[in-house]
Amino acid sequence: MPGSKSPRGEFAGRQIKNKRKKFRWKDIYYKRKILGLDKKTDPLAAAPQASGIVVEKYGVESKQPNSALRKCVRVQLIKNGKQIGAFVPLDGGLTHIAEHDRVIVEGIGGAKGGAKGDLPGIKWRVSKVNGVSLESLVYGKKEKPVR
Repeated sequence: MPGSKSPRGEFAGRQIKNKRKKFRWKDIYYKRKILGLDKKTDPLAAAPQASGIVVEKYGVESKQPNSALRKCVRVQLIKNGKQIGAFVPLDGGLTHIAEHDRVIVEGIGGAKGGAKGDLPGIKWRVSKVNGVSLESLVYGKKEKPVR
């Protein structure tokens, strides 16, 4: 067949297999999986949640067209010592978190594990403080235990 670049014929199997193997590296998802790039960059190491200690509290300016200071905390993970920024949800949620509190962080739910909404660079949110859910603290259903 003129114009065909694939090896053809009775004994072409090995060549076809090797060619296919070579071109798999053009697939970005295959490449990232084999090189383990996502494991290297993901601080939670593919876990759904992780616990850490609050290092500092700060505000993040939201992206255009919104204008607000979103309350966040810097958390040092216990499992590997990496520091991440985590969003504190709910109105007045930050008042229930102090420095050196133990918190549980989870993904915030952005596309492909990225940031969500108008929060630039924030990929995680706080779900529990000292073993008690942040929601029950904010709504007054439970009190925060003293560590």
